[in-house]
Amino acid sequence: MKKASMDGEPGGGAGRRIVASLSEAVEWAEGGDVAIRVTQVEAPTVDVRELRRKLGLSQAAFAAKFGFQAATLRNWEQRRTRPDGPARVLLAVIARHPEAVEDALRRAG
Repeated sequence: MKKASMDGEPGGGAGRRIVASLSEAVEWAEGGDVAIRVTQVEAPTVDVRELRRKLGLSQAAFAAKFGFQAATLRNWEQRRTRPDGPARVLLAVIARHPEAVEDALRRAG
């Protein structure tokens, strides 16, 4: 008796789809003409000093609350360096939903 796959196809339809997908990925990586979908998200720029002041926090308190190094925060505010992509995403979420970030960090710790 044949076992049904998770998608209900006898003989492992899911496995065939995975193998086909991997084959397409290899072909694309080798420069082949494969139809792909690319999603690109532009991380917004956030004025870190303005955000921190809006939340009523000192540099040390903001850094501690959201897991940044205080020196990194100072460099961002003084425009010596800029937040990279992941940091910009986190700052954008903090700007809109600081309580959600605080809750997530509290649960993770």
